[in-house]
Amino acid sequence: MELYEYIGGEATIRRIVETFYPKVLAHPSLAPIFPEDIDSLVEKQYQFLTQFFGGPPLYTAEHGNPMMRARHMPFPITPSRAEAWLDCMRITLEEVVPSKETRAIILERLKGPAFFFVNTDEQEGQ
Repeated sequence: MELYEYIGGEATIRRIVETFYPKVLAHPSLAPIFPEDIDSLVEKQYQFLTQFFGGPPLYTAEHGNPMMRARHMPFPITPSRAEAWLDCMRITLEEVVPSKETRAIILERLKGPAFFFVNTDEQEGQ
């Protein structure tokens, strides 16, 4: 069984993304690197996470190869911002995903990409 199905598929991913982004926009370290109008970003994240967790390739079908590191290069992503992003996701998962085991699996899967996008050291990112 793909992780996508295991975590609840479309409905769960949609709830995760819609619960997650308000937290990002409220976070003092993350908000400055995100647009205020996040509707298109929410949809892209939904498409990406669907694909990332083994569901249909929605992101690739609409936007081509994800090339996520390259797409994140214009934004100053520091190690502390990566950790803040993961913290927002942790809180989101506690609200959306009842199973502690499932939350741990999702977070573990997202840790790699979160830190892979780091492109700025702490002093430069201030």
